[in-house]
Amino acid sequence: PVLASASMDQTARLWDLVANRARQTFRGHVDSVNAVEFAPYSNHLATGSGDKTVSIWDARTGLCEQTFYGHRNAINALCFAPRGDVLASADADGAVRLWDVRMVSELAVVDAGSFAVNAIAFDPSGMRLAVGGDDSIIRLYDAATAPAAPELVHSLEGHAEAVQAIAFDAAGSCLFSGASDATLRLWS
Repeated sequence: PVLASASMDQTARLWDLVANRARQTFRGHVDSVNAVEFAPYSNHLATGSGDKTVSIWDARTGLCEQTFYGHRNAINALCFAPRGDVLASADADGAVRLWDVRMVSELAVVDAGSFAVNAIAFDPSGMRLAVGGDDSIIRLYDAATAPAAPELVHSLEGHAEAVQAIAFDAAGSCLFSGASDATLRLWS
């Protein structure tokens, strides 16, 4: 078993949990690494940084294979679609960008408002994207409309402070969220 971690020292690390040591260190960002996400069904992982870039790394070699540019502020969250072909990245300006990992290109941009986005998650079908941030609102977008900008289909309000974490259950019928108000909510 392995674990990937982000670091304020401009690196990300892949940890061997059995040996209790770093197996690989990923260097290349010029600001803090704020998010790390494994790609499904592959040996790749993505990192999002304060340097406004998203990089895709080969976990075996430690080499950066691609870098995505386009954010205007620090990246706070990353999420791969279940098939691994689309990567969503969210920044401190409220922008969520969808990237085609295979074609190394931007698919769409979601304007989630003027508040920082802290958490994003695709549902198991890859058709819905949940976005939560400093405004305490969770927005659900129809990700199937990409490459057109995904359409807002629903807003979930109930947290009193910034949304920090979002996750769908395995069936995609429930959404869990955690916020700075010390609450965990279940939405169905």
